[in-house]
Amino acid sequence: MSRLTISRADGLLSVQDMGRPGHLGQGLSCGGAMDRMALIEAAALLGADTPLAAIEMAGAGGVFGVDAPMRVALTGAPMAAFLDDAPLRWHGCHLILPGQALRIGGVDSGVYGYLTPAGGIATPEWLGSRAAHLSIGIGALLDSGDDLPCGEDPDPDRPARVIEPAARFGGGTLRVMDGPQTGLFADDVLEAFYAAGFRRGQRANRQGILVQTGKGCFTSDHAAGLASDVIGPGDVQLTGEGVPFVLMAECQTMGGYPKVGPLFVLDAFLLAQQQAYTEVRFTQISLEEAQEKLRYFYRFFGV
Repeated sequence: MSRLTISRADGLLSVQDMGRPGHLGQGLSCGGAMDRMALIEAAALLGADTPLAAIEMAGAGGVFGVDAPMRVALTGAPMAAFLDDAPLRWHGCHLILPGQALRIGGVDSGVYGYLTPAGGIATPEWLGSRAAHLSIGIGALLDSGDDLPCGEDPDPDRPARVIEPAARFGGGTLRVMDGPQTGLFADDVLEAFYAAGFRRGQRANRQGILVQTGKGCFTSDHAAGLASDVIGPGDVQLTGEGVPFVLMAECQTMGGYPKVGPLFVLDAFLLAQQQAYTEVRFTQISLEEAQEKLRYFYRFFGV
């Protein structure tokens, strides 16, 4: 088994994969990568059949080394990357040799970058996943000096690849489906919500992201007496004051604020990659349209 060493950690680094679905009944949200599309893109670059466990880098990367020849994919939020002094293309895969230093700087746009070894990070699994779930103490942030086991690169001589990533690092439109609580909001409140322009707020982490607007608040007369209900990543909650928060990978599993509805699953990755004050809008999408888009996505990506 090969090793990947973190000589210096500059950002908030953690091991992430596709998470732990299926444990809401035990009070555990799925967790996993904030931008799962980046793991899918890394798998395509590396020729892997399924997404691999990677290092998620929030804000900035660090300095990394290996003890055996190893391809790595660099995906997600673009960051300046160098192998020793040679610049590397982001959204590509590159061969790293022992003794070389992979240096990854801060984000140019977006929030979360990903470093994926061709054999995947091979730390121990828990409930079928290697992902750190920081909000409840599963795993921890990585630090300078950490030495991570990796699966063997199945084909270190495979030619390098680059891709054009799905656009998601500079604002956009977030599609929302109706949910069981959509009817708690008056028609004029919903119309105002979908007509308003928003900016991603400064309050954001792996549990949720604040979105702000100057076009008023979006309240429901039913908010005060609402019983706690199941919530999950992508749900758009309105606080008692009518301020929207979008729940993310490590959100709690129960909540009492009313929900406009859930984001279309692929748009949660888009919101995760927005820097503070980036402009976003919400629009409605029907369940049937969302299902058709997901069927196409699964056929195209094979996941």
